[in-house]
Amino acid sequence: MAKLVNLGSLCIDFVYSVPNLVGAGETIASSERQIFPGGKGLNQSLAAAKAGAAVAHFGAVGDDGEMLLETLRTGGVDIDGVARLQGPSGHAVIQVDSTGQNAIIISGGSNRKISKQQVTQTISYMGEGDWLLLQNEINDVGVVMQNAADAGIRIAFNVAPPDERIFDYPIDVLSLLVVNEPEAMALAKETDTQTAFDTLVNNLPNTHIVLTQGQHGLLCYDYHSKAQWQMSAFSVEPVDETAAGDSFVGYLMASLVDGTDLIDALPRASAAGALAVTREGAAPSIPAIEEVDDLLAAQTIHCTQL
Repeated sequence: MAKLVNLGSLCIDFVYSVPNLVGAGETIASSERQIFPGGKGLNQSLAAAKAGAAVAHFGAVGDDGEMLLETLRTGGVDIDGVARLQGPSGHAVIQVDSTGQNAIIISGGSNRKISKQQVTQTISYMGEGDWLLLQNEINDVGVVMQNAADAGIRIAFNVAPPDERIFDYPIDVLSLLVVNEPEAMALAKETDTQTAFDTLVNNLPNTHIVLTQGQHGLLCYDYHSKAQWQMSAFSVEPVDETAAGDSFVGYLMASLVDGTDLIDALPRASAAGALAVTREGAAPSIPAIEEVDDLLAAQTIHCTQL
């Protein structure tokens, strides 16, 4: 059976509830602080496992990382590939305002200490039909991409968070690129969403591209058919958008690993992302597959070829 292998981040999330996202020079009081397991890698592995995929997570935690390991272990994710290092795990400081919007600061910690040996171990672990999932919260992402491509592995990359490193990555080797609007504009070096999407499609004709737009749905390019699609969003009441994108990516990858075509996989992924914004936290907000199926049955979203 094909599996998802995620070489990704694991973070301890410190979440602060605030009336508004703090501005430059502003001091505000938080009404609550909560601590959750998170990190884009952990969240996406957990989401894919909840969606029914066989998931193996590779990465690194520090001395304080037992909560992160236990979260994946309990969620049915294989954690044999997670290294235990001295020093702190990655962590994030997250503001969530009264409308559910967030702002996030990340400290890399052990996520930025992935060794060459671990990269080799990850790629060697993979078999025919497997997918490799990457985010931008670890070190040497470009090296991982190239080594995996040289081994003939299908690679999915979620450009989160974007930084100056992304321009040196061999993104033309990807099978799937997933971006939100700011990430798309950063990667394409454009100032509006549609132009960024068009630029990415032109630059990556042999890569599936999914550009998520929150409550406005998504844009998609299927490189097999060379077709572009627009999909609407599910209607939900937002509480906290943390891990919405990760829920989307995890559910999407679970479908792709199972052999589902990209277009057919998107509604379930969108439903998972929508449900995640209706509850607090990162990993705790990832929905179960039964909830996702219920939302799919309750609401209809529209997919239009452009």
